[in-house]
Order: sequence, then C-alpha cells, then structure tokens
Amino acid sequence: MDATRSSDASGAGRRRSNRGIGIVTAAGSRERSLGQLHVYDGDGKGKSQAALGVVLRTIGLGICEQRRTRVLLLRFLKGPGRAYDEDAAIEALQQGFPHLIDQVRTGRADYFNAEEATRFDQQEAQRGWDIARGAIASALYSVVVLDELNPVLDLGLLEIDDVVQSLSSRPEGMEIIVTGRGAPGPLIQIADLHSEMRAHRRPSSDNEPEVPFTTQGAIEIYTGEGKGKSTSALGKALQAIGRGISQDKSHRVLILQWLKGGSGYTEDAAIAALRESYPHLVDHLRSGRDAIVWRGQQQPIDYVEAERAWEIARAAIASGLYKTVILDELNPTVDLELLPVEPIVQALLRKPAETEVIITGRCKHPPAYFDLASVHSEMVCHKHYAEQGVDLKRGVDY
Repeated sequence: MDATRSSDASGAGRRRSNRGIGIVTAAGSRERSLGQLHVYDGDGKGKSQAALGVVLRTIGLGICEQRRTRVLLLRFLKGPGRAYDEDAAIEALQQGFPHLIDQVRTGRADYFNAEEATRFDQQEAQRGWDIARGAIASALYSVVVLDELNPVLDLGLLEIDDVVQSLSSRPEGMEIIVTGRGAPGPLIQIADLHSEMRAHRRPSSDNEPEVPFTTQGAIEIYTGEGKGKSTSALGKALQAIGRGISQDKSHRVLILQWLKGGSGYTEDAAIAALRESYPHLVDHLRSGRDAIVWRGQQQPIDYVEAERAWEIARAAIASGLYKTVILDELNPTVDLELLPVEPIVQALLRKPAETEVIITGRCKHPPAYFDLASVHSEMVCHKHYAEQGVDLKRGVDY
C-alpha cells in the first residue's frame, strides 16, 4: 500500500504501522538536538540548491522563533571570473538577511582534472579548508555548507583523513552539508545522510515535436525517495529573486504546495522570511488535509483540494505574471490520481517562454509531463539518519 505525505522529511522519516509505511508528520515529530553530516552528490542538478534551501529554512525558523542562527557558505572550485547558478540565490540571501550569512569563495573559474591541477589549486583548496576547519572548531555557526568539497577531495587537493577527522569532531549542534560530484568512500562512511542527485536524460525520437527550452523558461523536475526535493525548490525560489535583483527587475515567485495541510512545516517560516525581506515578490498557497493520503483510501476532500490548487497553478502559469512557479508535491498528487495528467501537460506546453516551472515529489509511475522537462533529477537515498532512529530537526529536515 502506498502513502504520500508532505515535506522532504517524507523521504526518510518513516514509521512502521499496521497499515504499511507511513510518514512522521511535521507537527507530530520530535526534534533532534544533535547536528548531522549531510552529503549530496551525483551528476544530477539540485545539490547546491538543496543546501541553499536548508539555509533558508534554518534562517526562517531562527527569525520566527528568535533563535541565534548563523550560516557559513564556503564554496570550493568557484573562484571569480565565472557565473554560477547559485550566485543569484546567495545574493538574495545576503541582501535579505544581512549579518546572518558569511560567504567565502576559493579556487579558479576553470574546469580541470587531476592531471591538470596546479600548485595554485592546491593552495586555494587548502585555504578554503583552513577557513572551514576554523569555523567548525569555533562553533559560531549553526550550519556550515562546504559546497563542492567532494570534487576537491576526488581531485586529491586535500588530505581526506584530515577532512574526515575534523568533520567527525564537529560541535554536536552543528549541521554540516557537503556537496558536489564524486564523494569519496571515507566521507560517505562517516556521513549521517547521503543523497545522490541522479540525472535522467530527456528521451528523444524522430517523431517527437521540438520543445524549445531556455535557461529562464525551463521545466525542472525533482523526484525520488531521497532528501532534497522541496529544499531544491526553495533554492530555486531564492535564485529567481536574486536574478531579479541583479537585473533590476521584479522576478515574482509563486509556491504552490499539495498534500501539505495542517501546521508545523518550517517551509512556512522560510517563505515568510522571504516575503518579509522581499514584499510582493513571493506568493504562497498550501492545499490538502493534515493527514497521510493512502492509495485506495482517498477522500472527496483530497480531490477538491488538489483541484483547487491546480486551478490556481494553471491560471498563474498561463498569466506570465510569475517568472518562477513551484509546484511542490505535484508528482505524488498525480500518482495518487487526485489530478488528471493531460491538463498539466497542456498547461506546460502552452506556458510563456520566460516562465520557469519547478515540480517536486515522489511518484512510482512517471507521468507524461516528465518528457517535457529540461532537467529531471532523481534524489536517491543511500543513507539517512532517520533509519537509525535519529529524530528529524526543524529547519533542516522539514
């Protein structure tokens, strides 16, 4: 029997019951106090976005609950001279939440392999790691993001034993997020969470009509059992706002969430913090009831709520008023047959060229609109601390 429940915690916060596999809801779960080591790797898109989504959740919760939160974003292999997708998102974070986020960039802008690595590359990697090691030891930060540390280790620019030792001895309340392709075995071994972003290539055939895609008008899908789907979507919201700031334009964002009724989700705090910092740029609507929706036991209200949110989504996409529309948990809504697929396909085919649509959520049977995606990243869960009985943490897991 299949069940679907909201939040990225759904990929791991599972509990056995006599009805199959259910999901611990946000309002009912206990919160852990120990920090965990997260590793996001794989060739799919969403690794850095997921890390930024966690940052936004953490900051939003800290603002709402008047907690002390401070974040370090340490970016390896991302030196000046080249633009990166997450630059705009970080700009939005820094402008919206001054004094809460510190950023350090190291490395050069060029791609290179192990044979092409220079002494400068080693020095820059070591400089970044020295900063990271000092920040971890200081315990001044609640979240430390080590972006692209995985490829640095894979290239042999740092001693893996030194990194593992420092990460293993981190302060007990600190969350550390490591991203990038090629996470080495010793790092995965000590990680509490390992989520792989696996890229799915769009199928093509001679009889298939051409569907034009542009960077700012893409359809992106984040699915799978692993952590990082809704958090990646939050990262995309940040990116859209930041892109508007850099271009001196208004990039409005709509976040629509299915299967997320009730209360207790810190996505609300993250979105509220965004709306406070950037009035009139972010609209947000949640739908569904505060319960697990089981396949074969759908209730009439589930269909009504799903359709209500979709009518708003369809009108928003067609209007062109929003540069980014996030359809959070649309995939499981369709998988549970609460919405038909064809109207969604038609709405996506007819969307304005500059409107970006982000779709998230697990599903057993990929619907037809997956074929329209320019990005399809599957989050594969290899390891999760919830499987070891560790409680989830507000602002990080949900």
